[in-house]
Amino acid sequence: MNVSLPEDLDQFVTDQLREGGYNNQSEIVREGLRLLRSRLEKRRRLNAALDIGFADVKAGRKKLLSGELLDDIAERGRQRARTRSGRNA
Repeated sequence: MNVSLPEDLDQFVTDQLREGGYNNQSEIVREGLRLLRSRLEKRRRLNAALDIGFADVKAGRKKLLSGELLDDIAERGRQRARTRSGRNA
């Protein structure tokens, strides 16, 4: 496999070799590919979770977090705090 890199990435590889974190260019490329694979897997899991969440919203099992809903949650929290502190105002 041959890989062509733009000048800035080529310089980055050279710098990494000079700093001693890697023994050769192949180690750097492998590390980059491992990180990319990990990132893509995380994105895949996130998208799957979003699909489940949107299906739950569509089926009426969950609500979207709207500004109105967040305001309601905040107000209920303030009411509970007042109740705990003995101020039912």
